[in-house]
Amino acid sequence: MNITIASPRSKKTICEVTVDPSSTVADLKKKFAQQKKVGVERQRFSFEHPTKGMVVLSNDKETLSNYGVTTNTTVLFKDLGMQISWTLVFLAEYAGPLFVYPIFYFFSRQIYGFETPKTFVQDVALICYSLHYIKRILETIFVHRFSKATMPITNLFKNCIYYWGCTSMVSYFVNHPLYTPPAALNQYIGFGLWAFGEIMNLVCHIQLRNLRPAGSNVRKIPRGLLFEFVSCPNYTVEILAWLGFSIMTQTLTSYLFTLLGAGQMYIWACGKHRNYKKEFTGKDGSPLYPKNRKIIIPFLL
Repeated sequence: MNITIASPRSKKTICEVTVDPSSTVADLKKKFAQQKKVGVERQRFSFEHPTKGMVVLSNDKETLSNYGVTTNTTVLFKDLGMQISWTLVFLAEYAGPLFVYPIFYFFSRQIYGFETPKTFVQDVALICYSLHYIKRILETIFVHRFSKATMPITNLFKNCIYYWGCTSMVSYFVNHPLYTPPAALNQYIGFGLWAFGEIMNLVCHIQLRNLRPAGSNVRKIPRGLLFEFVSCPNYTVEILAWLGFSIMTQTLTSYLFTLLGAGQMYIWACGKHRNYKKEFTGKDGSPLYPKNRKIIIPFLL
């Protein structure tokens, strides 16, 4: 069958590609790469489905016919730009805080001009902050399975600026020689919330990993534990962990970092929740995704 490939903005035809009805999205990308010399990792295709609206051809192993692409379909092409490995981006953005945060802890005299003995909370905060990003790095290497191998290289700079910059902001005030620890109760409550959030975040990531066999793009409805209440509990408990860190350290910049992260994770969670509801539907269009499951806050939001 002949498929017309067009620009998403002007709808101007770029080229026509001939494929078999049983061809996959990967086959389409290879054909397009041969004609237009655009690497397959930079290609993103979508089309207007008669009933589902705009559909992105996100699974390279799925057949075009299963997506609903026919010989009369106009497929829209978007160039994703220069790409970089998801794993490399994650490792770079998470490694930075492991080096940045300790600078303010160990070099107080050079940074602030004087130093005082570190408090117990400052010692624990260093350990908690470091363990969080060590966990992130280990999860990137051993736990996470990415549906896409690459992302735009611009994300590397944006992500590193965010994580490294926020770490400097938090560490500067937590490790300041004039820092005053909060009450002991705040320290215990904050540390407890942090520990619970970190452990449950790891549990959620392992649950997500087990949904997708290695080397596949299989997607299933997440089940079990916190997934029965919200679509993205990994975000829920990560926000809880940073809230705990903020309560434990009681600094404005820690709360600000928590708020920034929560806002971004809420946006991601809304997108994932929307995609789950859109993707998991029966052949008759009936919803298969649990209708009472919230986005990120159990029973509320």
